[in-house]
Amino acid sequence: MDFTPQQAILELGDSFYDSVAAARFPQTILRFRNDRAAAQVGLEGLSDAEWIAHFGRFEPLRGSLPNPLALRYHGHQFRVYNPEIGDGRGFLFAQMTDDRDRLMDLGTKGSGQTPWSRFGDGRLTLKGGVREILATEMLEALNVETSRTFSLIETGEELHRGDEPSPTRSSVLVRLNHGHIRIGTFQRLAHFRETEAMERLVGYVLRHYYGEEAGDDAPARLLAHVVERTATMAARFMAAGFVHGVLNSDNINVTGESFDYGPWRFAPFWEPGFTAAYFDHAGLYAFGRQPEAIYWDAMQLAISLRQISEEEPLIEAMEGFAEVYQREVTAALLWRLGVTPRSPEADRILTNVLEKALAETLTPLDQFFFDAFGGTLPPDYAEAFDDLRGQLEFYQPRKARDHAYWSGAPCSMLIDEVEAIWAAIAESDDWGPLYAKVAAIRHMAEALA
Repeated sequence: MDFTPQQAILELGDSFYDSVAAARFPQTILRFRNDRAAAQVGLEGLSDAEWIAHFGRFEPLRGSLPNPLALRYHGHQFRVYNPEIGDGRGFLFAQMTDDRDRLMDLGTKGSGQTPWSRFGDGRLTLKGGVREILATEMLEALNVETSRTFSLIETGEELHRGDEPSPTRSSVLVRLNHGHIRIGTFQRLAHFRETEAMERLVGYVLRHYYGEEAGDDAPARLLAHVVERTATMAARFMAAGFVHGVLNSDNINVTGESFDYGPWRFAPFWEPGFTAAYFDHAGLYAFGRQPEAIYWDAMQLAISLRQISEEEPLIEAMEGFAEVYQREVTAALLWRLGVTPRSPEADRILTNVLEKALAETLTPLDQFFFDAFGGTLPPDYAEAFDDLRGQLEFYQPRKARDHAYWSGAPCSMLIDEVEAIWAAIAESDDWGPLYAKVAAIRHMAEALA
């Protein structure tokens, strides 16, 4: 498709963002370009030199935003309200429409300091960029709506961090997102009681992300959409065995698209207490608590919208979260099992039996879903899976196991492999394992799609 630039964010006015400049980097070494994503927004034809000019030096894309914009927002961080955050090491670089006619953003991570950097250097470690590539590729393959890592460029600076060996290499990342409006964007407006701006933001989100116009019931309609999308995101996290790690309200996009990956991990087992962040001492964002955490964040949107809406329709919208989550986690687990749904009651029983067997046996998740795809469990699975085997007899496969992927081993993304991929880069500048892993993930995605 042709590149179709947009400038929709400018409708909101400059109280929503600050115009900023990108940092000047000593080097711009292209390490990853996502031509598959670029083709969906008409940018796959850029030469490497043009790519670096736009995504390493941030020369504006024709017809899109003339200057990068650091977005303003607040948010609860581990349930503590923080009014001093915003885009501190990133900015909105460009907007465009994709091949589905959706408004898309190109946003950055590690592009330099902004008015919201506080004491940060505005930079991103190269390891952080590599980890984001791996997270987004794996989540996309496992049917989770996610930002996509569009570009990673090494920038030639030495960074010092307290939680990894320093000095370490630096990078700037560009992600492709279906919007960067967060729950925390609304919280900031509620904090300052900017009701007119909040009404404008509600209209912007409904119009550009949900194809609706504002009206008297606009806040409740918006909340209902966000509840639907975020409950679906929570459900798909669970089916993917994914732990985001930092589900703060400033990290929850109102389109329900997962983004901003820091201490993420994939759980090796169905273990509700498994955490990703070493600093999550209370397990607030543990694997099994993610639906609760995302519901809590959605509630902060409801509280913010209370300034421009009656309470009852907001309560009604929030009450839909549990039903949507249960429906979508069932659908997501059936998708991963590779079987077609039968009926709501039968499907619910199947998924309950599945979760019970996985939790009791601590069977490796990736191996299990690889073995069970299509609805037939190998005979060597323990007696704890007998009930599941009996339930699966009534299900039909949604896809044959005729892809070459099924003749090999399951594609996983556990922490040891992530560290090994990074070690090859850090110790010998060997990018082969990373590129091979991306290819393997996409190979799996073809088999699952």
